[in-house]
Amino acid sequence: MESEFWHNCWQQQRIGFHQQDIHPLLPIVFSQLNWQPSGAIFAPLCGKSLDLWWLSQHSKVIGAELSALACQQFYQDQAQSFAVSTQGQFQRFSHPAVDIWQGDYFDLKQEQLGDIGLIYDRAAFIALPLQMRIDYVKQLKYLCPGPVSLLLLSLEYPQEEMSGPPFSVTECAVRQLFDFAASVELLAIRNLTGRPFAQRQFKVSHLIEKAFWICW
Repeated sequence: MESEFWHNCWQQQRIGFHQQDIHPLLPIVFSQLNWQPSGAIFAPLCGKSLDLWWLSQHSKVIGAELSALACQQFYQDQAQSFAVSTQGQFQRFSHPAVDIWQGDYFDLKQEQLGDIGLIYDRAAFIALPLQMRIDYVKQLKYLCPGPVSLLLLSLEYPQEEMSGPPFSVTECAVRQLFDFAASVELLAIRNLTGRPFAQRQFKVSHLIEKAFWICW
């Protein structure tokens, strides 16, 4: 998916991928893992997800988002003040709890993020077609060389029944793309068949969401 596609989605407010509440698996997974912050939390391709505010209770959150409009709405929707500065190819939206680097995720550098202890990916991975997904994982490994943990939410459905995004990514594909990781653990499964995914209803024969805990 090219940058223009996502810019158009935000300009036209075609954001059915935006979840209007905290993701229900997020507090459950955190309570199971008893995760202790060892650095900031990184949220790539974060949009204006409310999950970032929830995560900020545990540690500083750093997001990466292509759309400046999404960044503005993230703070404005919660009546939060923020500062904006231009840093190279990026605009940096600054806030005591959540900062967002606005620009192309693939242009981010390690030094912009600093020490990351956890990566949270609700819908970035499944928003990308295969080659971009491969490049996304390579960039993630570069930005966060470890030790780091990734909470990844993925989606499975018969790909021939619907064209993405979101794309179907099987558990096998997840494990292959993260074959460099020390561990890939399946934490939870949600059967969303016949139920909405964020703000959209998909006409597919089955729809399964899976949460993975990946460490490297």
